[in-house]
Amino acid sequence: MKKGISILLVVIVIAILIIAAAVRPYNQMVSKEETCNQAWSNVENVYQRRMDLIPNLVATVQGAADFEKSTLEAVINARAKATAVNVTADNLSEESIAQFQAAQDQLSSALSRLLVTVEKYPELTATQGFRDLQAQLEGIENRIAVERNKYNETVQIFNAYIRQFPNNIVAGICGFKSKGYFKASPGAENSPSVEFNFD
Repeated sequence: MKKGISILLVVIVIAILIIAAAVRPYNQMVSKEETCNQAWSNVENVYQRRMDLIPNLVATVQGAADFEKSTLEAVINARAKATAVNVTADNLSEESIAQFQAAQDQLSSALSRLLVTVEKYPELTATQGFRDLQAQLEGIENRIAVERNKYNETVQIFNAYIRQFPNNIVAGICGFKSKGYFKASPGAENSPSVEFNFD
């Protein structure tokens, strides 16, 4: 009888020690995941700010006589596609981040084409409203890069933590999964070609 109670007490003590050992890593995972979620929220906020500026930019450019409608339509369509891709903090997988990034890259490309095309319209680029919008967009593009880097840093810390032993056991039991990174856009590794034409 006493031997059975002793074994039961040993089993209870071991179970308590195992649970106590798992509590700290679990709490750290929750904290690190919340940091990732906050960083993701900051990324979404700067992208949203860019989305909010685009209608004003398009309206300003539409006011220019004979502006190339296909360029404006490309921006409008790219914006619509970018807003259709929703990634939540609960689904920051490699695939969802890649989809989000592809839609945003498409919008960035359309905006770049628009801004290059605008250079052909000096009366438009001379207006204060357009210059203000262009400066705001440039600032947002810089902010996007900063927030994406911060997000990647927090994800690296989280992913490394949940892969370490014995944290990986706790992560597996509790359902913590690795989060996706923002990656360089395809072709970003190639240097742009610069051509000088002296006529």
